[in-house]
Amino acid sequence: MTIKHQKRIIPSKEPGCIAIEYEDFFITKQNKKATSKELGNKVASINSYFLEYLKEYNIPNAYVKKIEKNSLVFLNFDEFAFKVKVFNVADKRIAKIFSIKSGSLLDLPIFEYHFGDSSDSLITESHLISFNLCTYDEIKLMNRICSKVNAIMRSFFERRNHQLIELTCGFGKFEGKILLIDHFSPFSLKIIENITGSNLPDPDKIETNTQMKKYVDHLLQLTNGE
Repeated sequence: MTIKHQKRIIPSKEPGCIAIEYEDFFITKQNKKATSKELGNKVASINSYFLEYLKEYNIPNAYVKKIEKNSLVFLNFDEFAFKVKVFNVADKRIAKIFSIKSGSLLDLPIFEYHFGDSSDSLITESHLISFNLCTYDEIKLMNRICSKVNAIMRSFFERRNHQLIELTCGFGKFEGKILLIDHFSPFSLKIIENITGSNLPDPDKIETNTQMKKYVDHLLQLTNGE
C-alpha cells in the first residue's frame, strides 16, 4: 500500500472550472490517518508552483490559479482513470525483475501505467485500449508530455543538487484537449539529495508526521528558492 493524500473537489466560482481542496492529513501505508498541520496549504503551494513552472515550458495543463490557502482552481477536466509513473532509477520491483541493484540509475526513464491507487495497479497499453480508457493516439501524446515533463523536472532538481527518482503524471481532457493535472506534490514527486549525510527522509519510507513534515518542507524550500 502507498501513502495517500486526501483531497476533494469543491465548487468553483470561475466559469468552466472546478476547485480541488487539499486536506491536512494523509493515509499511511498502515492505512492510518495522520494529521499534519498546514499540509494542505503546503501541498497546494508546491503543486501550484510546478504547474506554473511547466507552463513556462509550454506543457499543457489544466491549472488556473490558487485560491484560499489549500485550494487550487482547474479547468473542469474529465480525468482519465489511470496515471503514468516515470522512473529514473530502479525501484525494488524493477530491480528484482531485472536482477539489478535497487536505486540504480536507469539509462532511459521507464514509463508505467497505473489504474487506481492500489499497489497492484500496473496495467499495459493493451489494457488501456481494450477497456476504452483512451485511444492509441492519446497514449502517444501523453507519453510525449511525460517525457518532456520528466526532462524539465530532472533538470530543475539537478540544478539544486537533487535527483528526481520518480514522478507521477495524471491527465484530463477539456474541450477535446489532453491536459496535465494535479500530481506535483510530495506524494508523487520522489527525490533524494546528492550530498553525503543528508537527513532528507526516503520518500518510500515515510510513515510519520515528522518525516512527512520534513520532506514537504524541503520540497517547499526548493520551490521558494527559485
